[in-house]
Amino acid sequence: MNLKVRLIGDPILRKKAINVKNIDENFRKFLEIMTNMMYKEDGVGLAAPQIGISKRFFIMDDGNKLRKVINPEIIEFLGEEIVFEEGCLSIPGIFLNVKRPEGVRVRYIDENGNVVEEELHEYPARIFQHEYDHLEGILFIDKVSTASKAKLKGKIKDLMKEGRKIAKEMGEIDIYENSIYGNS
Repeated sequence: MNLKVRLIGDPILRKKAINVKNIDENFRKFLEIMTNMMYKEDGVGLAAPQIGISKRFFIMDDGNKLRKVINPEIIEFLGEEIVFEEGCLSIPGIFLNVKRPEGVRVRYIDENGNVVEEELHEYPARIFQHEYDHLEGILFIDKVSTASKAKLKGKIKDLMKEGRKIAKEMGEIDIYENSIYGNS
């Protein structure tokens, strides 16, 4: 299967994703495919909706640790809100300042089915929040001022047009369909 990063304008990026129910060997293979795709695209995170799958999982690598995050919850926001520049594979070429809490206490399931609870701060916390937002149908540009978005209106409009085109071509992907693993 030819997976593509979905662009703003694709309706799947605005849907609230549903929980993963089954973590099996095929699912773990898919997490590897997704991890390789994230690195190939020079990303630090990639959420399932960004590749056309409306399920609650994402991959993130903060430079110190690769996390495969399934059915995440943010238990608590920690610290002051800080402003930091963010970008997104689904909105390529656009980088804007976003205000987010400095830390988060989170709970999720890893690829082996273990429940993980941890506190993240600074860069790892920011990546987690950004990817978590994708599962909620929220994009980082939703968190910036109207004035910031207005400056990029033309570029965003072009990306949305391309995003709708890709959505039409690709549709929504079923991760439990054998053909995505090369097992036709």
